[in-house]
Amino acid sequence: MKREFVLKGLNCAQCANKIEEEINQKQGVEATINFMTKTLTIQIKPEDDDEELLRRLNDIVHKHEPETHVLKKSDSMAQRNDAEVKNSKKEMLKEKKRELFLLSTGGVFFVLGFVLRGRIESYWIMFLISYLLTGGEVLLRAGKNIFRGQIFDENFLMGIATIGAFAIGEYAEGAAVMIFYQIGEMFQDMAVDRSRKSIAALMDIRPEYANAMIEGQLVRVDPKQLQIGEKFAVKAGEKVPLDGVVVRGESFLDTSALTGEAYPRKVKAGDEVLSGSVNQGGMLHVRVTKKYEESTVIKILELVENAANKKAPTEKFITKFAKVYTPIVVGLAVAIALLPPLLTNQSFQTWIYRALLFLVISCPCALVISVPLGFFGGIGAASKNGILIKGGNYLEALSSVDTVIFDKTGTLTKGVFAVTKIEAENGFTGDELLHYAAAAETYSTHPIAQSIQKAYKKNILKSQVSSYSEMAGMGVAATMDNRRILAGNEKLMDNYRIDIKKVAEDDTVVYVAIDGLYAGAILIADEVKDGAKETVNKLGQAGVSKTVMLTGDAKKAARHFAQMLKIEEVYAQLLPNEKVDKIEEIKKNKKTKGQIVFVGDGINDAPALAVADVGIAMGGIGSDAAIEAADVVIMTDELEKIAKTIDLSRQTKKIVQQNIVFALGVKALVLALGAMGFATMWEAVFADVGVALLAVLNSMRALRL
Repeated sequence: MKREFVLKGLNCAQCANKIEEEINQKQGVEATINFMTKTLTIQIKPEDDDEELLRRLNDIVHKHEPETHVLKKSDSMAQRNDAEVKNSKKEMLKEKKRELFLLSTGGVFFVLGFVLRGRIESYWIMFLISYLLTGGEVLLRAGKNIFRGQIFDENFLMGIATIGAFAIGEYAEGAAVMIFYQIGEMFQDMAVDRSRKSIAALMDIRPEYANAMIEGQLVRVDPKQLQIGEKFAVKAGEKVPLDGVVVRGESFLDTSALTGEAYPRKVKAGDEVLSGSVNQGGMLHVRVTKKYEESTVIKILELVENAANKKAPTEKFITKFAKVYTPIVVGLAVAIALLPPLLTNQSFQTWIYRALLFLVISCPCALVISVPLGFFGGIGAASKNGILIKGGNYLEALSSVDTVIFDKTGTLTKGVFAVTKIEAENGFTGDELLHYAAAAETYSTHPIAQSIQKAYKKNILKSQVSSYSEMAGMGVAATMDNRRILAGNEKLMDNYRIDIKKVAEDDTVVYVAIDGLYAGAILIADEVKDGAKETVNKLGQAGVSKTVMLTGDAKKAARHFAQMLKIEEVYAQLLPNEKVDKIEEIKKNKKTKGQIVFVGDGINDAPALAVADVGIAMGGIGSDAAIEAADVVIMTDELEKIAKTIDLSRQTKKIVQQNIVFALGVKALVLALGAMGFATMWEAVFADVGVALLAVLNSMRALRL
């Protein structure tokens, strides 16, 4: 059972990791904190009391972040009334003005210290005032955290480093470090807030109201109030609030926020419309087909917002690394402060100063903030292109794909079949063959079945057909006019021991038997999707070394499509469970370490989508089955977006790797220079807050991919 909470006031990424770890340990539950959206997702038992859980969570959070409060998601700022939101914004603005005032006043006293240095003996008081104004809250938080047992946090480390600087007479540097630390923190917070707003704006597709049709009048209501079957109107320029069917009107809809499509889609009476689309033309009257909480726009938002809960391996590594990095650097600082003076009789002041540099550099904020931000930005950028990636783990996995396995029907081909030829045998006419085949397929919704029914052009009453049964991956069996009909592939005929005349064609073949006697074959053709060949080529250019096609079709038809698309391997006449077996076999025999992707339609291929390293569902817009089954959902039927998804994941991974190498490289360099006496507090401050700020700004590039 899942519960979601909002962490109001959470601004420390390292603290978020500590809170998450303690909740998992103490509560014995699975909890994940999304620092970017300030949300806590937790799996609890059905019998757990929400209020008691909330109390325990607040106890844990306050231990690490006293100013942070845990709220139920329904009580969060995002869902309160306008007055409360405005008041909250005023409080935040007031707090920022206070911080800016203290920082600027501290800066004035810092300058005065420099002016008076060398002129009066008590010049250092100016630096002390500057230090207390700018760093008072840091020292206060550090003191409170020590009593809570939280020692190795950035407040404590910065406090010890700057107090140490004052203790050895480096007044100017002690004050300067705190001033520039606070400036860096301010810019870092601004950058993170900006990235949050950018992602929020990117996903600002939630409709705010609906024009309900009540007694012939349009009344503006909350979309949550409308029920299935009720009607609403969408005026020009307004968002469609709920999924539905147009009952009157004609217009063009901008679906770019949902699918990434640049061109508007024309809709008229009888067409489906999706929530989050924007009406660009005349008024539309729509009948609701899905409740608000089940609508497309809400499902998309939930997927993107929850994507950060599934952390990438790199994120998990950085979290573990941060836990040991700070204590190790602090230990080195203590060793540098004590060992050289004791062993070589050198000045304690010199080595204490060098040790203080280590303390300034020891906070891993640059990594803890920028790495999750990079992955979250990549997920946001993908959603802008109509690609839903369900987690950072899948985004990272896509960056190392070397094998792509395709389903055929509905994925590489249009799945729009047409009967091209009828071959009757054993005294049956073509009309009889088509009649019995259409009867057998009456209950089936498979595209092949529908093509046969369409070719027959007459209605067959379902009441005329009895004892219908469908055999997955083979075909159907039914009874009509006391005659037993079988319609399906070669496997079905073999299963019932029917002797058939094999058809040597590239098309899909449906064999028909009546009362145990082979009656003939119906040939059906499918078309390759636009862009299928180009997609396979692009995947090869992107470094995908192997492409495979799995299908339930006959071998000859399957080979025909594979050769047309230049797919290397093809496996035909597979049942759904055999597709799963084949994917597992490919996994087992694979000699490379790359990931395996399976691309299917998300409806009939759920088992195969689940067993692959990454499952991609095509054409998933409005399809609940696709959204549930796959790890990645491409909201349109554009195959080209598979290559786009892989490219986007690789660019995101590159940005994350740049941040890791840059942050660790600069910190290691300054640590080495500091130990040798070639670096000062200024370089140390840059290695901490400067590097963190640059890494955050670099991560924001992922939003623009």
